[in-house]
Amino acid sequence: MVIGGNGYSSYAGNQFALIECLLDVHEHSRRRMKGMQISGQMKRLLLMNAASTVIFNYIGIFVNLFIWEKNNNISEVVWFNLIMFITWTFAFAVGSRLLTSYTTRVLIRTNAVCGGVVFLLLSVLELENRLLWITIIAIPIGVMWGFYAAAQNITLSVYGKGKDFEQYFSIANIINQLVSIINPIAFALIIKWIGYSGSFLLMFVFVGLLLTVSFYIPTITLAGESVPLFRGIQFRLVFATSALRWMVPSLLAAGIFLQFQVLFALVFTFSVSEDKLVIAMLNVLYACFAIGAMMLYRRLKTREGVWLAIGMIFVSVGILLPLLPKAPILIISNILTTIGMFYFGTVWNTRQFRIIAKQSAIQQARIFLWRECFLNASRILLLILALSVKDIRGGAFIFLIMLALACALMVPYFSGKSTEAFERQTEQEES
Repeated sequence: MVIGGNGYSSYAGNQFALIECLLDVHEHSRRRMKGMQISGQMKRLLLMNAASTVIFNYIGIFVNLFIWEKNNNISEVVWFNLIMFITWTFAFAVGSRLLTSYTTRVLIRTNAVCGGVVFLLLSVLELENRLLWITIIAIPIGVMWGFYAAAQNITLSVYGKGKDFEQYFSIANIINQLVSIINPIAFALIIKWIGYSGSFLLMFVFVGLLLTVSFYIPTITLAGESVPLFRGIQFRLVFATSALRWMVPSLLAAGIFLQFQVLFALVFTFSVSEDKLVIAMLNVLYACFAIGAMMLYRRLKTREGVWLAIGMIFVSVGILLPLLPKAPILIISNILTTIGMFYFGTVWNTRQFRIIAKQSAIQQARIFLWRECFLNASRILLLILALSVKDIRGGAFIFLIMLALACALMVPYFSGKSTEAFERQTEQEES
């Protein structure tokens, strides 16, 4: 996943979902990189990761821009993201269920097919009803994200304990950083040269590559688990410890301010300029600041809590700056939130992964399923509220700023309580 910036790969997923793995192994793996041998299966998995990153990075920037350019309407961009996240949530649950019968290959092939459908629709579909058109485009993108997130989670569960873990995430990190810098500029120039339609057709090359590689990636599945995924899926059984339960309010609060940053980072960038190359360069700028933040994180031996505090200060200032909606201020806001989100996401996800990693593979899958639902539920709530925002000067936008700021400040408290409970539990088990 790409770190920082404005594309949905900045979170998303999961946005920081794997960053703790990258950072934990990066320094050690860097010293071993020259003599490190990568298996054929891992090379194909990395190729899949690269093709997916190119597609999602493109969607996160240029599909949103394509929607924005028609009417410069914030509500249309919000509607696209709202439908996408609703679909993403259901697709993640369906994808997790499919993994109990099929392998990750099926999910990635479905991803490729949905990608082909998306770019075909963008090329040929025209409807008078603007919201219906956006809905039709957003649904297959939501399926792509949900299935990809489910496949990534089970891959993490398997390779997180295997010998290939270190090699995969180290190289994947390099690939994602390169894509986040090269991809926006390359496609900005392509769109200027041959237009959106030409770039949509070019994306079929990456969709085809993803489909081809899906036939060769490792076959990872939950089919061998003795207990079905949805047996014991009840909240009280999945979140059976105090450490896990404290994760819930942290996830709900995080979804609000994470989605605020992702959505309005796009809007702020589009408000500064609609020139494709300028937008691409701004995304490269944000990616470079994220990389700089990562390098500083690796070099300085500082406690987790300090990095989290630094991250929240940057995020809070970045959230407040748009109260003065001038172009340079909006760019500075994006830079500060990109840096702050990196430090926040690194510590927050490290702490959560540390807790989740103690569970069995099937229990991890259940936690990931609930985790995705909590995050996306609060993201969807923020997007519903954002539908009333007409511009970045009105009262509705100021209310969202205050809500995002409050949630950002609450997350470290809940994260700290979860970590304290986990450490107490670990001490009791060891004594």
